[in-house]
Amino acid sequence: MSVIELTQDTFQAATQAVQPLIIDFWAPWCGPCRQFGPTFEAAAEKHADVTFAKINTEEQPELAAALRIRSIPTLMVFRENVLLFQQAGALSASQLEELLTQVKAVDMAQVHAEIAAQEKRGATTH
Repeated sequence: MSVIELTQDTFQAATQAVQPLIIDFWAPWCGPCRQFGPTFEAAAEKHADVTFAKINTEEQPELAAALRIRSIPTLMVFRENVLLFQQAGALSASQLEELLTQVKAVDMAQVHAEIAAQEKRGATTH
């Protein structure tokens, strides 16, 4: 699968998908971003069950600011509108493979149940 470009207009819909979404925040002038690009694109070719996206922080500064991106590259992984992972810095190919394996194994029903329980507890303490 190819890598898609996300914008402020397409970000929200992309994060709500059942399929895992991994986002690479980058900029053209960023050396580590350019070095990580081929690794990210190679993983996209291997994992058709994951959506791979890039957000150019130069072209989408409001979105990067809203997501508190402080350094690039930064990776974020979403499933069903839940942020499962966020880390600044490029990953090696093996680290990216391990991350994808872990993300695919997450029981989202359990995650949603835990979020609901936390929200319920939070509502009773106010």
